[in-house]
Amino acid sequence: MNDLLDALRDCVGAAQVLTEGDLSAWEQDWRRRWPGRARAVVRPGSTAEVAAVMRACAAARAAVVPQGGNTGLVGGGVPDASGTQVLLSLTRLNRIREIDAANLTLTAEAGCVLQAVQQAAAAEGLLFPLSLAAEGSCTIGGVLATNAGGTQVLRFGNARELCLGLEVVMADGEVWNGLSGLRKDNTGYSLRDLFVGSEGTLGIITAATLKLAPQPAAVTTAWAGCDTLAQAVALLALARARLGAGLTGFEAMGRFALDLTARHFPTLPRPLPGAAWGVLLEQSDTEGEAQARERFEALLGTALEAGHIGDAVVAESLAQSHGLWQVRESIPLAQAAEGLNVKHDISLPISLIADFVAATDADLLRRFPGVRLVNFGHLGDGNLHYNVQVPEGVAAAQFLQQHEADINELVYEAVAARGGSFSAEHGIGAFKREELVRYKSPVALALMRRIKQALDPEGLLNPGRVI
Repeated sequence: MNDLLDALRDCVGAAQVLTEGDLSAWEQDWRRRWPGRARAVVRPGSTAEVAAVMRACAAARAAVVPQGGNTGLVGGGVPDASGTQVLLSLTRLNRIREIDAANLTLTAEAGCVLQAVQQAAAAEGLLFPLSLAAEGSCTIGGVLATNAGGTQVLRFGNARELCLGLEVVMADGEVWNGLSGLRKDNTGYSLRDLFVGSEGTLGIITAATLKLAPQPAAVTTAWAGCDTLAQAVALLALARARLGAGLTGFEAMGRFALDLTARHFPTLPRPLPGAAWGVLLEQSDTEGEAQARERFEALLGTALEAGHIGDAVVAESLAQSHGLWQVRESIPLAQAAEGLNVKHDISLPISLIADFVAATDADLLRRFPGVRLVNFGHLGDGNLHYNVQVPEGVAAAQFLQQHEADINELVYEAVAARGGSFSAEHGIGAFKREELVRYKSPVALALMRRIKQALDPEGLLNPGRVI
């Protein structure tokens, strides 16, 4: 063990190999559900140092767990409890290497915080459209490793669609430089797509070339109230027809999710509190603000006449728009403040979401009386965070120990029956491995295992995650 630690210190410097003191910021996940213990926390400052660390770990046959901002929700970026795994923190790889405004690309290292990349693009009058609740702390390497989604997927796609090229350190320390700003390059297999979404099990992303877009001339935000989720789906169809590619955000939030936010963040706005569902719509347009607002208000007027909404408010300023988005982004924090809960990150055909929620709500309440259903998410792309809060006044840890597995099974079976996915944007990590085995086909699993064996034959990269 000491030989490996000495080798790691030679790679990155003694100050960047942490073995003592409070290491909980690296060893425990954001949800505080999966505490672990690392042999060492190693913090390289360059791709060359990452490669050197991997060579040292490969020589010692030591497993490595890569970590970005540690904002994951499925236990994919923390060490296990063995005390044998090396935690590789990439946060010191935080440089913007290049912005090519003419090519609409930005090259950033893996430890760059997402918000910093957004700001770097904005400083050039450009837009990096990936937007998440954790954008102030999650990193580019992490969002690519999990193929994160966020609030603008229906217009710009997941992280995969926003990535043109990668730099990756392999399990043996070799470096693949696949950084490229090309949008067309049919020269063999798409290696980039192997690593995006692989959760650090096939290689360690150290840098990426990302797509940018022009900044919109106008952004208009509205909040609509719907009596049913079916009405929200009808509103989505109308918004797509009227706004086309200008529709960049469409979020649905159930009343209890909004009630939780009001309880724990009482200073936030509370638009249309009587509605069963709140819908947050955003339009980004190349036209001026007056034209964009006129089109948006016409859409809402038509939706009101058609009975898709009961009422709506349009943000009058950028501050009001930010306030509405802050309500949406504060729901997970309100859930955490309320106590332990069962999280689900599911995707379904949009046409089946209302039926799924109605039927599954009823099944959960029948089998687990008193549970509180926290439904919210990216309705525009079919991704719902369908969470279950324990009954009020019940010991949360005990309830989860007794019922979490059964709740998961009920929800995932309902999702599978409708052709959906049990993991839309959070990944598999350690938490959903059994579900992957249960719901993926044997052929798909066999292909995944062959790829893992080919790229990481010793099983050193993030073992125990995904497969």
